[in-house]
Amino acid sequence: MLQSSPRRVAKVFPYTFAMHNSNRGGHADPGGAAVISVDSLAKEYRVYDKPEGLLASVTGLFHRTSRLVEALRGVSLSVGKGEFVALLGPNGAGKTTFLKLLSGIITPSRGTARVLGHVPWERADDFRRRFALVMGQRNQLWWDLPAAESFRLHKEIYRIESARFDRTRDELVDLLGVRQLMLQPVRELSLGERMKLELVAALLHEPEVLFLDEPTIGLDVVAQHTIHNFLKAVQAERRVTVVLTTHYMKDVAALCERVVVITHGSILHDGPLEEIVDRFTTHKIVTLDLDSTPAAGRLERFGFPCEIRGPRATLRIDRTRIADVLPEILRSEDVRDVSVEDVPLEEIVAELFRAAPNPSVPNPNVAEATA
Repeated sequence: MLQSSPRRVAKVFPYTFAMHNSNRGGHADPGGAAVISVDSLAKEYRVYDKPEGLLASVTGLFHRTSRLVEALRGVSLSVGKGEFVALLGPNGAGKTTFLKLLSGIITPSRGTARVLGHVPWERADDFRRRFALVMGQRNQLWWDLPAAESFRLHKEIYRIESARFDRTRDELVDLLGVRQLMLQPVRELSLGERMKLELVAALLHEPEVLFLDEPTIGLDVVAQHTIHNFLKAVQAERRVTVVLTTHYMKDVAALCERVVVITHGSILHDGPLEEIVDRFTTHKIVTLDLDSTPAAGRLERFGFPCEIRGPRATLRIDRTRIADVLPEILRSEDVRDVSVEDVPLEEIVAELFRAAPNPSVPNPNVAEATA
């Protein structure tokens, strides 16, 4: 068994170490205030460009070219207790930067934020005891040790009482079905097995806020489904406030009622998941199973894009005209089966990302108009 003194543990994990773990239940925000409150939060980075070649490297010792990258551009939002919020955005949109700011890992260039009544980047011990951050591409478990040893280390870091620790650990490992993996070195586990144990470690101290950065990245369908059920059970039972970043729309559909779309460091949409479909699509997908393959141009006469694969035809029909067009199709064609569906969420979000303007790229039309 790993033995570590509190002083040694503090040196190993200076960020997560807390001096004590008492009075956790007495820190509810007064007046039912938002658990997370963000106002005009921005983060800028100065990055340096290095051209190729030896001469460029030598020149760079005396003169370097740099540019300013705006990772976040004045983001404002609030999250209430028990909400499960998804952050969606393309790579480089600012999602992970946002989570790092809310967890106090980095400081903002400007703006304010409060999580559980604390300013995150002040890194108060009380704040650090009450949240957890899980990053799908970062490990918090010790690579060469069994997960059970890392769990014991977390117990010492967060000053968790033995009875409470045993009860919480047993509950979490049973929910995820990973009890048989606890004594196996972490480096020998699969990606899905490691992620399950990472979630257990993050929840051992029963945080009130949980930040998840792409927790299902690279996982198979079975592992994703298991983690979905686990997170829903934990969130429902403990009313944990969860902020999730992901590129998998199945994560969003399975877990989140509220979606925040971030592109180029700014919020493009903030609202229920259903609003994305209603707000950003103008048509529905109608799939027809016919008795035979239709002749070329037969279905196009209805005036909508049509894709034909044998006796199956797929049309994209304006949402406002479904009630008029569909009966006409059914009367004029030999249809065995019909289905009407919304545009897939992946397609809607991908189109949002492509269409969102980039504030850092000047509009050539505006430039010509002002010249």
